[in-house]
Amino acid sequence: MDQARPLESIAGFAALLRDHGLKVGVAEQQAFVQAAIALPVERAAKLDAAWRAIACQNARDWRRWPELFERYWHPQRLKGSTRTSGQTRPPRDLRQVVQQLHDSLGEQPPKQPGQASAPLDTALQLPGAEASTADRPRAQGGASRTDPLHDRSLAEWLPQDLAELERLADRIARRLRERLTRRWRDHPRGTRLDLRRTLRRSLKTGGLPLAPAWRQPRREKPRLFILVDVSRSMETHAQLFLRIARAFVGASFGTSGARVFVFHTRLAEITPLLQRDSGAVQEKVNAVTAGFAGGTRIATSLADFTRVHARAQLTRSARVWVLSDGFDADDAPRLAEELAAVRGRGARVTWFHPSPQRPASAAIQGALPMIDRFIRLNSLRDLALAGDVLN
Repeated sequence: MDQARPLESIAGFAALLRDHGLKVGVAEQQAFVQAAIALPVERAAKLDAAWRAIACQNARDWRRWPELFERYWHPQRLKGSTRTSGQTRPPRDLRQVVQQLHDSLGEQPPKQPGQASAPLDTALQLPGAEASTADRPRAQGGASRTDPLHDRSLAEWLPQDLAELERLADRIARRLRERLTRRWRDHPRGTRLDLRRTLRRSLKTGGLPLAPAWRQPRREKPRLFILVDVSRSMETHAQLFLRIARAFVGASFGTSGARVFVFHTRLAEITPLLQRDSGAVQEKVNAVTAGFAGGTRIATSLADFTRVHARAQLTRSARVWVLSDGFDADDAPRLAEELAAVRGRGARVTWFHPSPQRPASAAIQGALPMIDRFIRLNSLRDLALAGDVLN
């Protein structure tokens, strides 16, 4: 085990706790490392109680701790394989982690006379475990020198990143929540005089328009449909897309709400799952993603979406977001046909893709006239930039 391995193990444990609703950020990870250094190696088992006191902030966290601790540090005691943060992890030896932390401290080169001790950026940057800035673009365990909008692996997301995601989703939702139409509606404080209704009312007062009727532009609440590709080619990006979709389900779309579907060779709606605000919801979403991870039939899934799931809701106020890399196993012309059916009902289609360039598959090339815009979406920064475009 190399010197950085203990820090990666502790960072992975913190990521697992975050995935299950515990508020474990940089400060808590620092405390984890400091507690491991303070304890002698022979008392490594006491870290369970020490870390539990650091991470648990309420009775719910306290009750869930034993299961999460065993799942990560002693998976061999549980039946079946253990899946954390979207990938299967090997067993870990907590005593060995503590030993390696102590060894890394012992291997620190002696300080030269008169040399000042350089302050550590975080407790995760232990002496002997640091790498050069050029070789390591980000700090271990999710501690980063960059702001939350910079690219960051999902395994390193912090609670403030999730809060930023929800804030961005809510801001975009408020912009999309109501849009002006060319239709007008009656309103007592409108800006346009309804001459016909005003003259009709004046019959009661001998032709005098004492009760003018006013109108104002009608605002419609859009219906948002999010279709997330969870096929094998999207396996590394689907988790980010599902987190973003979940944020929009909880955003301020009023009574219209947002509906989320996942697809690979078939389509399934997961909106009810994303509406549940529980610590295990992301684990369930990951299970859905892992259960798919097959081929891709975008056109077939769109046909099912248009004709079955959203048949009565695809109107001119609907917006359809497709989050996919565009690789389709169906016949290339079919995608254009199915998107034309969506556009024929008045809905607008936006295609989000994880790559820097627009998808260049044959299916996408044939469907270009049916897609309003392409937007790259691979990080929180991309989502922030997309907010202005979507407006």
